[in-house]
Order: sequence, then structure tokens, then C-alpha cells
Amino acid sequence: MVDTQLIPRGIKDKRVLQIMREIPRHKFMPQELRNVAYEDCALPIGEGQTISQPFMVAIMTECLKLEGGEKVLEVGTGSGYQAAILGRLAKKVYTIERVDTLAQRASAILKNLGYSNVEVLVGDGTLGYEKEAPFDGIIVTAGCPQIPRPLIEELSDGGRLVLPLGDRFHQILTIVTKQGVEIFTEESIACVFVPLIGKYGWKAE
Repeated sequence: MVDTQLIPRGIKDKRVLQIMREIPRHKFMPQELRNVAYEDCALPIGEGQTISQPFMVAIMTECLKLEGGEKVLEVGTGSGYQAAILGRLAKKVYTIERVDTLAQRASAILKNLGYSNVEVLVGDGTLGYEKEAPFDGIIVTAGCPQIPRPLIEELSDGGRLVLPLGDRFHQILTIVTKQGVEIFTEESIACVFVPLIGKYGWKAE
């Protein structure tokens, strides 16, 4: 996966590449899909949600530019795979999932794999997690119609927010950097994620 999908597409962060070699992606998958866990695509995990394509996980992680001492917020736990990678790259990770069954499953997998620095929460991730703010990095793993205001407010000075921004069927991976009272945005690549549901996202259908 790393040699054929990530490196050829320009993923350069050696820590990201090494950790994605080490973390067993198949353990975050439903049993019936484990034989295709390392394929170059997103895959269903139940409840209308997906585990992201490995390359997309890698590039979003790389965009955060983590060095090891950060506190990170993830919006959209899903399978827990992205949180596991963040947990190896940052000091502390809080991850929010709106679907209780997915949150419970991801939490159990993470605990089984020995993660003690990743906390799984159930709630509306578009509201962020004010109790533990500010965050050095925030990652949103669902498509956003706009940048959720609480996430900007909960970003530390110098922090980075990575999210797919666009309509329900097409987004652009966007990196938001906070410098004092100023916000800077940078566009990366086109992508397609499931919609972000919540107060500052899309309404549930």
C-alpha cells in the first residue's frame, strides 16, 4: 500500500509513511472486507459511512505537519483508522463521532491495539470540543459546505485545520492556518467524502 499508492503520489513525510506501514488497517474493517483492506479506495464500514482511501488518509495527515507534541481534534471517527494514525503522531487525540455504534466499535479497536492517548467521543463534531480547546491540529473526515466556525475558534495560534470543502458530491481538500486573528486558506486536491452532518454542516436527510 505504502510503496504502490502513497510514495508514487508524493507522500514524503517519513513518519506518516512508517506509521502507515505499521498500523494494521484491516483490523478497522468489517470482517467480510478485510481481504480488500489495503486496496486503493474508500470502503463501507456500516451506517452509511466509509473508511477513507489510504492516500487520502496519508495526505490529510501530512498536511497537519505534526511533530509529536500536539493536541489534535478529529471530526468524524468512522472506523478509527485515522485516529490511530494521529495517535502515533501526536501527544493527545480527541475524536468525535455522531453515530454511537461506530464510536463504540472504534473505541474498542483502539483500546485493543493499546492506544491510551486517543479518546473517542459521541456528539456533533461541527461544534468542536470546547472543553479541551485550543487544538494544534484539527482534521475533518467528512465533506463540509463551509468551515465550521467553532473549529476556527478552537484552533490554536499557528494551528492547522484540514478539511474537504465543497458541495455534497465534490470537495477540495483545504488547509486552514490561524495566525493571530488572521485566517489563511490553501487548496490541495479534489476529493469526495460523505457529508458532514451537524449544526455547521449538512442537515441529515
